[in-house]
Amino acid sequence: MRRLSDERTKVLFEKLSKYIGTNVKLLIDRPDGTWCFRESKLRVYYMSEKMLKLAENLKPDNIVSVGTCFGKFTKSNKFILHITALNFLAPYAQYKIWVKPSMEQQFLYGNHITKSGLGRITENTPQYQGVIVYSMNDLPLGFGVAAKSTTECKLADPLVTVCFHQADIGEYVRSEDSLL
Repeated sequence: MRRLSDERTKVLFEKLSKYIGTNVKLLIDRPDGTWCFRESKLRVYYMSEKMLKLAENLKPDNIVSVGTCFGKFTKSNKFILHITALNFLAPYAQYKIWVKPSMEQQFLYGNHITKSGLGRITENTPQYQGVIVYSMNDLPLGFGVAAKSTTECKLADPLVTVCFHQADIGEYVRSEDSLL
C-alpha cells in the first residue's frame, strides 16, 4: 500500500467532490479518527490510520486488500468510482435523486432513469452533476449523473432520460465473476 501521488490525489478528490462537494474533508477527519486513501495495483482503498499501521506490518505480497475499495485508476489516469464507496458517500451527498418503486429494478439492471421513473430530485441540481440515487425509502441504490437540471426535469417529456446510470448495487450480482 502506498500513498497516492499529488496528481492522483487531485484526480480522486475531483471525482469525489463531483458527488459530495466540499464534504470530502469529512471523509478524512471523522469523529472516530483519521482516515486515509492508499493505492495498491491501481486500486484506491479507504481505511483508518489504525488499520494502515497494522497493514504495514505485513509483506505487500501477502495483502490482497485493506479497507474499502473506492475505485481504480485507468491506464489514462482517470478514476472510476466503484459501488463499494456508496455507503461512505451517501451520507454526504449534496445532490440526490429518488426513483419510484417501478423504476428501482430498471436502475438496478443498469438502465438510465427516465422522467416517468423520477420520484424526487434535489432542488437546484445542475446538469451533468454527480448524484446519489435513492429508493423512495431512502435506501442508496447507486451513482448517476444528472442528464437534466432540476428546472429542465419539471418541463421534460416523460420518456426523456433525467439521470445517466454510473453504478448500482446490482453490480454485485451482474459482475460476480469479474469481481473476484
